[in-house]
Amino acid sequence: MPDFLPYGRQSISEEDIQAVVDVLRGDWLTTGPAVQQFENDLAAHTGGAPAVAVTSGTAALHVAYAAAGLKAGDEVVASPMTFVATAATAALHGAKVVFADVEPDTGNLDVEAAKAAMTDRTKVVAAVDYAGHPAELDALATIAHHAGALLLEDAAHSVGGSWQGRPVGSIADLTTFSFFPTKNLTTAEGGAVVTPDAGLLDRARKFRNHGLVRDRAEQRYPDEGGWHQEVHEFGLNYRLPDVLCALGSSQLKRLTEFKKRRAEIHARYSAALADVDGVATPPSRPGADPVWHLYPLRVLEGRRKALFEHLRGAGIGVQVNYIPVYWHPVFEDLGYRRGLCPNAEAYYEQELSLPLFPSLTDADVDRVVDAVRTFFG
Repeated sequence: MPDFLPYGRQSISEEDIQAVVDVLRGDWLTTGPAVQQFENDLAAHTGGAPAVAVTSGTAALHVAYAAAGLKAGDEVVASPMTFVATAATAALHGAKVVFADVEPDTGNLDVEAAKAAMTDRTKVVAAVDYAGHPAELDALATIAHHAGALLLEDAAHSVGGSWQGRPVGSIADLTTFSFFPTKNLTTAEGGAVVTPDAGLLDRARKFRNHGLVRDRAEQRYPDEGGWHQEVHEFGLNYRLPDVLCALGSSQLKRLTEFKKRRAEIHARYSAALADVDGVATPPSRPGADPVWHLYPLRVLEGRRKALFEHLRGAGIGVQVNYIPVYWHPVFEDLGYRRGLCPNAEAYYEQELSLPLFPSLTDADVDRVVDAVRTFFG
């Protein structure tokens, strides 16, 4: 049997290793100069929107919802075609998650479905750039702002992408990134919140660091002493350390290279599978410049599970992304029921993620293609 081919993996260079070693030999391990440098480097890819580095993509979502002032009684309109964290972090703030259906072809939040799901309690509309393809950000921002809500873009898959000529991170009120090893760049574990709004940025920074207020001008008791710090609103420790931020800054230097290779692999899959009757290849909207984190093949006629098992048996690490969020028992126990978002459920029943990462060779891609074509005869 050939070597097992994972569906995703990190790409670590000697320069990445050296960047981490340099921090380990320095004076800072936690919050030091490498954090600020990484945030500045990331902002260069988000149209200048400032970044707040945090410990994971999940932490980024939790921080973003906190910055938005989300609380019990508020509602978040969200896509169900995502990892559970997009919704779970809103629920942890006490908000009600209202799932709206997705576009049947891209798997992204459908604008009209989101609009229909909104009420006078909607505080945030949470769109997901599924597989790295940006959502309909302009239209979603319009409906959110018209209702007095914020648009949150869960861009865990799409750092380095753009929509209608504008970088991901520069359009939504709040954008969140994930830097898990399989993502478009990695800090091992890590994430970031990006926002052009100074007020949201300040709230995000405070929540990341326990809610601590160190600026005397903002303190209630500023004359206590030079050591004094206060907490006005609860926060958590979501600080990403210097050692991981150094890795992130090094990785960002190759983001354009990563994006190009992912696009080449995506195109090779699509060209080679276009004539296979039993599958549908992923589309791209006009004006979208994706960073393809996933290659979401659609397997038709109920054959997804059989193809999954066939490819896994051939040593090819395919994956399914994702079960609709409200199918998780934790949401089922809150009263959510299957059938809520038919497009999302149909998408899930067909979706199969093929291996996609920068070091995947053309021969690796062809091996996957051959295995798929063999399955369909």
